[in-house]
Amino acid sequence: MLIIHRYIFKGLIPPLLINLLFLTTVFLMTEMVKITKLIVNYNVSPATIGFILLFSIPHFLVFVFPMSVMMAVLLTLMRMSGDNEIAALKSGGVSLYKLLPPIGILAVAGCLATLFMTVYGMPQGKMAIKHLTYQMLTSNTDIGLKARTFNDSFKGVTLYVNEVDLHDKKMKDVFIEDRRNPKAISTIVAPEGQLLKDSEGRSVRLRLYHGMINQVERGKRSANAIYFTTYDINLNMTQTVNVKRYLREEEDEMSLAELNAYILKVRERPEKYYDALIELHQKFSIPAACLALGLLAVPLGVELKSTRRSAGLGMGMFIFILYYVLMTAGRVFGEMGWYHPAIGLWAPNILMGMGGIFLLIRTANEKPTYLFEFIRSLGRFMRKMLQHLLHRVTRR
Repeated sequence: MLIIHRYIFKGLIPPLLINLLFLTTVFLMTEMVKITKLIVNYNVSPATIGFILLFSIPHFLVFVFPMSVMMAVLLTLMRMSGDNEIAALKSGGVSLYKLLPPIGILAVAGCLATLFMTVYGMPQGKMAIKHLTYQMLTSNTDIGLKARTFNDSFKGVTLYVNEVDLHDKKMKDVFIEDRRNPKAISTIVAPEGQLLKDSEGRSVRLRLYHGMINQVERGKRSANAIYFTTYDINLNMTQTVNVKRYLREEEDEMSLAELNAYILKVRERPEKYYDALIELHQKFSIPAACLALGLLAVPLGVELKSTRRSAGLGMGMFIFILYYVLMTAGRVFGEMGWYHPAIGLWAPNILMGMGGIFLLIRTANEKPTYLFEFIRSLGRFMRKMLQHLLHRVTRR
């Protein structure tokens, strides 16, 4: 049996690696819109883009690992079944149950890898992206500065520039409305100016040349005009971003100890309490999906022997989408407080696991599995659940 187990395990590795690479690439491609915006609008360096993509990978791997494990088991058993290797093993007295150890090893390894990502990788990655984004937004003086566009990124200040050279930080035909002092609103016009950054990168000095300041004092109902040769206006870069957003630690960025302490702290605040509980259970329910989906893939792979590999890919995608929809619906119901969050987050694993056990027993005993009837029933259940969810949400 050891030789057979080694053969099966070696057969699992190539589809696992291919799926890991393919799915990670697909998920990273979804970030290209955000990356393109950073490059075009904010002149972000390639190194910063690389770090953002690197820190985003743990978030993707949380879902890539379970799906890759399921697809690896499904495709491997489909190939063995299509080549009549499963039938040959059965005729030699090897039951389907004896083929489970290498599959179990892969599922457990995927579970542990996903658990590492949910507990350590994803929180650290999200915190790193948040700090990197905050540092990027507060250190680049030309953030959001575009020619012939009104820029109101700075609190109380509207800036318009007809021409701008981002390399030399020089501007032409500058118009500024300064409303930081409500009692005296200033309008500044200058034919040229330059951006100067302080050593810490927290503020920007906008130096204007040969311009005019029109100041209106509402209380005194008076207006003054001042001509200048050189005039400096200081702008705080931290006001261009939501500082609290980047300094506040969210539930999905906390360690297990921090999350447990936070749950005890917000126990009397139902909305935050349920959100924190959902995040806690999700750290363990998603890794457990490797076991449930891996088990379900065994009878599916054996039963789909007469179909093309593309059909197997479609079946795998359908099962994972079904799992994701059930998990999302369970999360929504948990956030609404209809039941304990653990029920909604663990229910998909229980359903998939029980379905896998049922189909495995039927397949091992060579009894009809009613596989496609089972899948259609799951589809009807998912449709009814979504309709019920939409009905309850619209009623609120």
